[in-house]
Amino acid sequence: MTELGVNIDHVATVRQARRTYEPDPVWAAVEAQLGGADGITVHLREDRRHIQDHDVERIKEMCHVKLNLEMAATDEMVGIACRIKPHLAMLVPEGRMEVTTEGGLDVAGQLARLKDVVSRLRDAGMVASAFIDADPKQIDAAADAGFTVCEVHTGPYAHAFHKVGGATDPAAARELQKVADGGQRIIDAGMQFNAGHALNYNNVTPIAALPGIRELHIGHAIISRAVFIGLREAVRSMKALMVEAASE
Repeated sequence: MTELGVNIDHVATVRQARRTYEPDPVWAAVEAQLGGADGITVHLREDRRHIQDHDVERIKEMCHVKLNLEMAATDEMVGIACRIKPHLAMLVPEGRMEVTTEGGLDVAGQLARLKDVVSRLRDAGMVASAFIDADPKQIDAAADAGFTVCEVHTGPYAHAFHKVGGATDPAAARELQKVADGGQRIIDAGMQFNAGHALNYNNVTPIAALPGIRELHIGHAIISRAVFIGLREAVRSMKALMVEAASE
């Protein structure tokens, strides 16, 4: 069955808006686990706009499921990851002016650098993951770089789904097929197929039903729903959709 990693960055976003101590993302990680999350995802950005170093350290101490640390492929972040040792270290592109991650990592364009980073992460005992577009060139480069996991960027699919109101429209169906084809190429290359970005309660089912998919990483939609119904129930609702998709 597909597993769910819950991204709790936006709990820290609310906290940082007031530069205070609440809401505590560590508490959010506890609630997500109680709701059935199979993993917790945090993105420690270079500008520390939401998650802080001490958040990652505290979450690592109390996390009873997998901890996925999203990070840029910088020496600073690699050093932090090697010290904290999350289960999964996912390399993502990062821009100071972006609101959220805008595209996949260009593995092919910085292959030598990423081979070295992946080697350092793996030597420290972590699983190395790449957040990439469903592009055969990037998938092949990720395999060459030594990544164990590839998370396919589902943003283009999610945006097409929202624009046309469903997955059956040709534009959304094409984006869904790109994710499916990319996932199969990832699996054929011997890597684990994960997916995430802009997935929500309306568009998640077709992605969760894709053959061979192992994990979905979802945050904004769950935190948004949790404002109204509570984080534990928000996670349960998402897991129920994924279980239903798998059974079909």
